Amino acid sequence: MKKLTIFLAFCIALMAAGDAFGQRTKKNRRRARQKTHKVVKNKKKTKANKKSAKKTAVLRPAPIINYEDSDYNPYLMCEDTCEHVHGIDLSHYQGEVFWETVGENTKMAYVYLKATEGGDRIDARYERNIELAHRYGLKVGSYHFFRPKTPLHLQLVNFTTQCRPGEQDLIPMIDVETTGGLPLEQFQDSLITFLGMIEETYHQKPLVYTFRNFYNKHLVGQLNDYQLMVAMYTEEEPVLADEKDICMWQYTGKGRIVGVNGYIDKSRFLGRHGLKEIRFRH
Repeated sequence: MKKLTIFLAFCIALMAAGDAFGQRTKKNRRRARQKTHKVVKNKKKTKANKKSAKKTAVLRPAPIINYEDSDYNPYLMCEDTCEHVHGIDLSHYQGEVFWETVGENTKMAYVYLKATEGGDRIDARYERNIELAHRYGLKVGSYHFFRPKTPLHLQLVNFTTQCRPGEQDLIPMIDVETTGGLPLEQFQDSLITFLGMIEETYHQKPLVYTFRNFYNKHLVGQLNDYQLMVAMYTEEEPVLADEKDICMWQYTGKGRIVGVNGYIDKSRFLGRHGLKEIRFRH
């Protein structure tokens, strides 16, 4: 009997130990789940914080710029004293132009727009540019890039189809930068003939644009009856080899102006020359 009593007591002790072990195991499992849940929550919070930080970085306000500061001038309106009548010339190379902004710049009195080149090329932005330049108050002229080897009648038709008198404030301009590989005399004859054709069509002599070095090498003494816009990108005003009078000077090919992305060509009148000399006579 005594042995039976001891055996029963031993079994009861084992059962009690098993229950205690089971309860500890359940508690440990709950704690493990709670820790895992906290870790997941923390990870989510960390990711949320990172996203929040990214959003904060994007929404961070831009630095304040004082546009009235005398030292602030990212886009020069004109590169010299600004005491002269200035203008610009543009083509499709400048891309989209914000004409309303350009028109607000009172230093830009005129603009020459590329219309055509050779016998069949039409500037892709000419039609839109001339419409908007007029709308925002600029005096507009059109120019043709001369290709000496292209048949002259094709060039005339190409240019006159685009450069319509009713849309012009300024006389046509012919851009002369290449001989096309022609012998000097043949090149000169071709150019003078084409200038005469333009004059006959529009009943006024065109403005001729060229570089100083190109003029001195190929055109000395040939353009006495024509007004010139001469390009030379130096601080000193250009002087030609034959000392021909220069009406306008394109003084930079890397000008800047608000409303145009990238560089633009900028020019001004020289001496006593003024805008009235290149007005289109209707």
